[in-house]
Amino acid sequence: MKNLYHLSAEKLNTMKIVDWGYTEQLEPISFDHYDQWINANLFGPLKYLADQRKDKRKSLKNVCPACESAIVFLFDYREAKKLIDSKKRQYKIASYSIGFDDQDYHFWIKDKLELIANNLKNQISNLEYQISLDVHPVLERDLAYRAGLGWFGKNSMLINKEFGSYQLIGSLLLNQKLSLKSQALETDHCGTCTRCIEACPTEAINGEARTLDSQKCISTFTIELFKDEKPPKGYPTYSGEIFGCDICQEVCPWNSKPLVKAETLQQSQLLNYFDRSLDKIDSELNELSNKQFKNKFKSTSFERLGKKGMLKNLKYYK
Repeated sequence: MKNLYHLSAEKLNTMKIVDWGYTEQLEPISFDHYDQWINANLFGPLKYLADQRKDKRKSLKNVCPACESAIVFLFDYREAKKLIDSKKRQYKIASYSIGFDDQDYHFWIKDKLELIANNLKNQISNLEYQISLDVHPVLERDLAYRAGLGWFGKNSMLINKEFGSYQLIGSLLLNQKLSLKSQALETDHCGTCTRCIEACPTEAINGEARTLDSQKCISTFTIELFKDEKPPKGYPTYSGEIFGCDICQEVCPWNSKPLVKAETLQQSQLLNYFDRSLDKIDSELNELSNKQFKNKFKSTSFERLGKKGMLKNLKYYK
């Protein structure tokens, strides 16, 4: 990995950054594709993707009016996936949920982006920035694609040729063009492979269109639906996904070698909490008030789901 001004590759790696890229192309390449997905009502309960913020995604200037360029970073959570796999439990939580010191990744990545931005401001006159995460109206995978960091897999995820897809994207939108070279767009390397499509138990993946039907997606059901709603048709209790879903990533050939190379995390209190029988977890959660649940899981990925949402996930797994 290349250095970024006075930030060495080693320093970036301590922030779990495995790759970064630069682009001055402010309009997404895939907006029409995204618009077709919205018009086909495949966003399901994720209404924030289809409301008045949809058109804001047409340009970074709609989010950051002064934007002239962007630096895009890939934050790695392969170690968390490797640790979860080592536990040999039948049920699983999404690996990103413990991959950033057990914190909600929004807070963790925002903190690292602030550090990088302040370093840049110390070296570049009149530099201003705005942080971009998946909570903002930005087509972040398209932005990473424009920065040369990967291609869109058939499961719609960004896949990096060297590091696979176990990464999250965070970006800095800048008010200047920098003396950085943009990387070429990455070639599609999925070929005729259909493993992710075949592995998805709810048939949520449209490999030809490279899209997901959110109403069928296990991650949508277990993370985005907070009430006791019925799971999508074909929802498999045997797969063990009680928060999020990594199934399509687990079978992807581009994740095999990167995952083997990953070191394992030393510990995770969140994973230890879920590394027990479901009956014990279910019983303990039932005894908590909603406020106690929020306090217990404060600043983690589970806080937003809430007690009712988590009990719903356990109910349908059991």
